[in-house]
Amino acid sequence: MEPVKIMLPEKELPRKWYNVLPDLPKPLDPPLHPQTREPLGPEDLEPLFPMELILQEMSPERWIDIPDEVLEIYSLWRPSPLFRARRLEEKLETPARIYYKNEGVSPPGSHKPNTAVAQAHYNKKAGVTRLATETGAGQWGSALSFACSKLGLDCTVYMVKVSYEQKPYRRTMMQVWGADVYPSPTEHTDVGKKILEGDPDCPGSLGIAISEAVWDAATHDDTKYSLGSVLNHVILHQTVIGLETRKQLEMVGDQADVVVGCVGGGSNYMGMAVPFLMDRAEGRDIRFVAAEPKACPTMTKGMFAYDYGDSAKMAPLMRMYTLGHSFVPPKIHAGGLRYHGDSPILSQLVHEGIVEPVSFTQNAVFEAAILFASTEGIIPAPETSHALKAAIDEALRCKEEGVEKTIVINFSGHGHFDMAAYEAYLAGDLPDYEMSEETIAKALKDAGVSE
Repeated sequence: MEPVKIMLPEKELPRKWYNVLPDLPKPLDPPLHPQTREPLGPEDLEPLFPMELILQEMSPERWIDIPDEVLEIYSLWRPSPLFRARRLEEKLETPARIYYKNEGVSPPGSHKPNTAVAQAHYNKKAGVTRLATETGAGQWGSALSFACSKLGLDCTVYMVKVSYEQKPYRRTMMQVWGADVYPSPTEHTDVGKKILEGDPDCPGSLGIAISEAVWDAATHDDTKYSLGSVLNHVILHQTVIGLETRKQLEMVGDQADVVVGCVGGGSNYMGMAVPFLMDRAEGRDIRFVAAEPKACPTMTKGMFAYDYGDSAKMAPLMRMYTLGHSFVPPKIHAGGLRYHGDSPILSQLVHEGIVEPVSFTQNAVFEAAILFASTEGIIPAPETSHALKAAIDEALRCKEEGVEKTIVINFSGHGHFDMAAYEAYLAGDLPDYEMSEETIAKALKDAGVSE
């Protein structure tokens, strides 16, 4: 039998992260100070982040050593397995070879601990005793809670209210690891109080939750802020995914033709895709396909412009694809993809045509999830299911054209805490949302965003 699970030996766990910044086609535009709108210096970020993470955010070094303490915790689940989705291939009757990198094997069930553990390590090293953060679907909040519990830090999580209510066991998971979890917007911060005064029934958004976490960190000397996506240092830590995957494909004599992932802020997809940009630079014809919800179509309908990273305009401005920092998406179950902006690295690659964005409605995504679960056995998270839908479309295109291609998916997390969403889909009660051009134009205008 040919292998289904491709297991990289533990001794092959990457010892360095790959920093794509020096290899981008052109330098990123600098982040701007939220008050002065002048380029940020390292000192401007010190209230939020420890200096080692700030230096990583701006580093010109191509390779950055992974600390031993981080490697030791990584070894609890890394290297993660790469699977050949043979049953899915047979069901689709496609000549394509489909692989998925299962990041759902981590203790919190997603790719997020790859950066959570690193960020907790550097904060602990800097003498920080508490981290404040936001979370959408709960994947990032549970990952940071896990990391803080391993490294002895306190953790406060502002969880988007709609997900707080939809995914109670994600909340419980964080609490098991010792975190304090609040539904955002909350009465615990000045930011949250102001939003609730204007809209007591506000379902929340990642932009609002970020504002609350930033306010918390900025008003407590013992606390720093931790972000689970978007920023350069977050993508840096996630490159262990793609670095391992490249080695695993080499083990079976294969190479990626299409690299697929889902996008909320960009961390899981860039963590997989960025190392494969090295192959592209060497002349290999690789396509990069990034999937997002039609309810929050940042890459497919957003504007490439400077915008704030949060709703209260406390975070820096970054040049990125955005729907406007005040945009509040509908209550879709893929809570981790309900963010108004995207990583500057990913945004530049989309803007230059290197990454191809696609978008899907909820029901199409859950149809793909059910197909995957029925063939491969694993129930995917709603976020991850966007990547599966894109990959299935690519495999069917290979069938129609009669071409063999190798499709690689970052399976960013399992859906064991998303049964309410599956229940709604199976009952035919899952609504589809698609943002109109008019709605998006209004959101960008209200946020004062222009090219």
